[in-house]
Amino acid sequence: MKNPVLWSLIMLLLFSCSENRKKNILEKPKGWTIFETPVDVSLRGLSPVTENLVWASGSKGTWIKTLDGGKNWEYGTINGLDSVDFRDIEGIDASTAIVMSSGQPALIFKTSDGGNTWEKKFEGSEEDFFDGMFFQRKKGVLIGDPVGSSWRILTTSDLGESWKVSERAPKAKEGDGSFAASGSTILRDDSRIWFASGGLSSNIYYSADDGMHWEEIPTPILQGEPSQGIFSFTKVSDQVLVAVGGDYLEENKADKNAIISTDGGLSWSLIEGNLPVGYRSGVTYFPLHHWLIAVGPSGTDFSNDGGMNWMKFSEEGFHAVFRDKAQSSIWASGSNGRIAKLDY
Repeated sequence: MKNPVLWSLIMLLLFSCSENRKKNILEKPKGWTIFETPVDVSLRGLSPVTENLVWASGSKGTWIKTLDGGKNWEYGTINGLDSVDFRDIEGIDASTAIVMSSGQPALIFKTSDGGNTWEKKFEGSEEDFFDGMFFQRKKGVLIGDPVGSSWRILTTSDLGESWKVSERAPKAKEGDGSFAASGSTILRDDSRIWFASGGLSSNIYYSADDGMHWEEIPTPILQGEPSQGIFSFTKVSDQVLVAVGGDYLEENKADKNAIISTDGGLSWSLIEGNLPVGYRSGVTYFPLHHWLIAVGPSGTDFSNDGGMNWMKFSEEGFHAVFRDKAQSSIWASGSNGRIAKLDY
């Protein structure tokens, strides 16, 4: 026969744990805490390292950094290049960051002293247009629009000190390109690499062997015009990936602007539930609350069911959104020097 006192204590503990779990589950984000920064440029490059250390980059050669969660900012112009748009940045720590420019000249710079000086690590040809880069430990991969008949892919294995142009890049069709809207059309997971094209056709290119071989995978996202396609995608788990986009010329158009893969990016289907409310240029996954956060110029949406349904929770618009490397916070960047942290 069970001890009635012991049994009562066990049931009380189970109920208490269940109630605590319910209290910890948040239904939706509250909004954004927007920080005043000392710059007024468009910031499409964004790399939160921790909830206190965040790097960003953008137009007019701008870099910017906070060490105290947005209270104070350091900033400057990279090597006097005030006409260059640095659309992606990878923050490593408080001293080290790597930036990439889009357009001409196509450049990669690195700082090892907190932004005081920047050293050029690569300069592309007159045909190069870089779209985004992704780092995992010391390995990095950069995607650029096609040059000639092949996509432009650069790789580094020494944390951006040196770069190589891949000779195994996939073939490209006339009119192919990728969007440099937020630096998030490329992902890497150990030996697996994915990148997205947009415009006349919007596909996922996938390599399972560190870029030695590539597979072109069609997607059902809105496409067919130069302004349409995938603008960003993120990994939810080993098998689940979610991509967002639409048409940047129609910011409020919510038509075929979100897709999902449940087999590691080998096939894609349209989201059949509620879609993000308009064109979205950035998306990231927040494991702490199992939220997906998508941003665009017309506002911010979230999903709490793995991307199957979306709800707009803020009218604030941004270009890019990323979680920090410690997975403890979500940050966004946009026009007029705006940087924000998700409030929840």
